[in-house]
Amino acid sequence: MERELEIKHITPVTNHNGFTLLELMSVLVIMGVLFSVTIKKFDLISDSASITALKAGVRELNTQETLVWTEMKLSDTGWTLDVDVYNAVGKNLGQGYRWNPGPTITGGTLHHESQSVVLVRNQSTRNSVGSWN
Repeated sequence: MERELEIKHITPVTNHNGFTLLELMSVLVIMGVLFSVTIKKFDLISDSASITALKAGVRELNTQETLVWTEMKLSDTGWTLDVDVYNAVGKNLGQGYRWNPGPTITGGTLHHESQSVVLVRNQSTRNSVGSWN
């Protein structure tokens, strides 16, 4: 019995399952566009959050001003001077907020992250509470 040797023929690969360079470059371009749009949206959201935080800081200053003025009006000694109200108001609003320059009795520039607002302080009088605008 003779064994026949089978000779296998190696055929060239005709099934190309990879991606062409053009397809890869197209995907990279599309991903780049998507990332750039996403980053711009993220920056807008971040700026919006800083603006909202600044508005909250101004509300906090006005709330403190009202509370201090009211406590002085209701105290036994009564309201004395605007400088006493100003000195009693806590101007440290917490993490992320900073003043530069200021604050002073007439106002200052309040910063949060990349946003800032210039505030003017209206003095309090015996008949009306001061405010930060």
